[in-house]
Amino acid sequence: MPQSGDEPADVIEAGTDDERDGRRGGPLARLFGGRSRPAVAVAAAIVVLGVMAFAALTRDGDRTSDRADGQAGIPEVEAPSSPSPNPTPTVTWAGPTPPPADPALFKGSDNAPVTIVEFGDFQCPKCGTFARRTKPELTRRYIDTGVVRLIWRDFPTFGKESMRAAVASRAAARQGRFWQFHDALYARQPRMNSGEIDDAFLRDVARRAGLDLARFDADRRDKKVRGAVEDDFAFGQRLGVPGTPAFLINGEPFFGAQPLSAFEQAIQKARAAR
Repeated sequence: MPQSGDEPADVIEAGTDDERDGRRGGPLARLFGGRSRPAVAVAAAIVVLGVMAFAALTRDGDRTSDRADGQAGIPEVEAPSSPSPNPTPTVTWAGPTPPPADPALFKGSDNAPVTIVEFGDFQCPKCGTFARRTKPELTRRYIDTGVVRLIWRDFPTFGKESMRAAVASRAAARQGRFWQFHDALYARQPRMNSGEIDDAFLRDVARRAGLDLARFDADRRDKKVRGAVEDDFAFGQRLGVPGTPAFLINGEPFFGAQPLSAFEQAIQKARAAR
């Protein structure tokens, strides 16, 4: 298991073989070489699911009305009709419904032409590499200039300390300081599952991020805060996220703490496709 922020693997997987196989079963994992090899039609549907998931992930409105009028649940994408004289029957593919996105976990303009959704874990070494080395430059070049909007989704795959850190970050989000907490934690990222991410450590990170500690402590105990993390994690698993960091760039899957140049190419491709 990786132990530092400089491990060579681009995509980090965790869990038992059965757990990893389960994650490979989702649409993103199958698209990128999981054990299941779909037929051409199903592969095309998976690409559609990626775009569909991206659209739902980035929806920042209140989803209450969707539930009220009975439209909530698994979204459906209908395959185009065949142009042949004997069209094949219509096929419908279903994908997992994402939980509501918290605008406090957004960074950048709502009008940005490119949206990057990150599935991350605060213990993941490669997530730390992205946060410390790549994100600051992406922020300077693309987020601050209105080109990219970055959205965080919790995927605490490495165990109890990952969950503890994710819950703490959501508590920070309630004070509008998610990204300050995010950056402060990654700046001091401990070795994975070392036992260092405890209450004292998290409170110290919160202090450095400028949080009200009494409120921070109270919000960490709120079941709704933990529930939001669990919902994100469950959604990522259903989608088939195989490890962290994982991204959707305008719906296109993009895995690993890749070089800045790779992100730049993906962003340029996303802009050109609009």
